[in-house]
Amino acid sequence: MNSNIEQLKQINSTKGSFPNYIVIEGPIGIGKTTLTLELARNFGAETLLEDASVNPFLEDFYKDRVGAALPTQLYFLFQRIQQLQEVRQVDIFKKIFISDFFIQKDPLFAGVNLNDDEYSLYRKVFAHVIKDLPKPDLVVYLQASTKALFDRVKKRGRVIEKEIEFDYLAEINDAYTQYFYHYSETPLLIVNTNQVNFSENKSDFFSLAQRISTVKKGRHYYNPVPLD
Repeated sequence: MNSNIEQLKQINSTKGSFPNYIVIEGPIGIGKTTLTLELARNFGAETLLEDASVNPFLEDFYKDRVGAALPTQLYFLFQRIQQLQEVRQVDIFKKIFISDFFIQKDPLFAGVNLNDDEYSLYRKVFAHVIKDLPKPDLVVYLQASTKALFDRVKKRGRVIEKEIEFDYLAEINDAYTQYFYHYSETPLLIVNTNQVNFSENKSDFFSLAQRISTVKKGRHYYNPVPLD
């Protein structure tokens, strides 16, 4: 416990070096919202959170991907746009913002779920609304095997996710891997979460937070093993 307190003090003492706008990203079940909230709670940051529960099309999507993909995708797009527009109205350099979504990767899901005509329409809408939105100072991409994701989704037991299939998670997971393999627009920290749970183990959490505070540019990899 004392080591955790010391880690928190050390990171807080250098909070000025913490990125002002951090995005936590990763596939379904990876734990990005939980990590976002934990970081915000410990470091006094504002949050930008995707609220899947209010998307009226999501339950139908998991039952019928073909029929409900386009409205589901567009709803999420406009929800994210609205939140990011609110960020533009405040001084981002005087606060730390942590988000559990990265709107620039939004076409990833669209490419997996939409047919050619729907995707063409979506890309036109996306190109129009994405202009002049703030870019993060750091993207933290959380990775895990598809089996780990599937186990975590089943363990958390959300009713709306009960129809998620292993093959769909595998497809999404692969799309994330491909996207961030080519990504270079901002500093990027790629974190392997197969062996750790940042929400349950404080030592693991503070080690990750410390790593986040040191990334200033380029691509970095973090492969933690459980500390306790």
